[in-house]
Amino acid sequence: MAEGAEWLAQAEPRFAHALALTGPPPLRRRPDGFANLLAAIVSQQVSTHAARAIWGRMEEAGLTTPQAVLAADDEALRAPGLSMQKMRYARALANAGIDFDALRAMPDDEVVRVLVEVPGIGRWTAEIYAMFSLGRADVFAPADLALQEATRRLFALDDRPREAALRRMAEAWSPWRSVAAGLLWAYYRVETDREGIV
Repeated sequence: MAEGAEWLAQAEPRFAHALALTGPPPLRRRPDGFANLLAAIVSQQVSTHAARAIWGRMEEAGLTTPQAVLAADDEALRAPGLSMQKMRYARALANAGIDFDALRAMPDDEVVRVLVEVPGIGRWTAEIYAMFSLGRADVFAPADLALQEATRRLFALDDRPREAALRRMAEAWSPWRSVAAGLLWAYYRVETDREGIV
């Protein structure tokens, strides 16, 4: 992270400014596999606090394996706080038969392609999984609202960049786009005193 942050700071003065405020972003690795991808689905479109609470109840109920999710009825999945839509997504993931070991060796684009085939896993979730669970250095999640807002603030843009525009902008940050995301999230926390990612 420190190496990538230094590269970004040399390549772009605004990243140097962010780095001076935040220091190198932390390495926020998570384990890979079914449970962490399910946790990412649980965290979609809810606050960080709510996502942690729901996931904690999922863990307490033992609903973190494909077998447990498939064996659970609607009431058992609703009890921790899953909506009907997220119940459907959890079951789709449990039925998908993803080879999580094989994902580790796949190129970034292929990881995203495999994951987005599962209902409930969009590009944002796949990119977040590649960054945090697979430890990829050059993945970016431009649909993330905190990244959009941090970019708007750091680059003094009139409007928050939309996904396509931010994806193009982030091309200049390769081969350290994941580090750029970490730096932008850290900058967002400093600027707003809020977390941008679970």
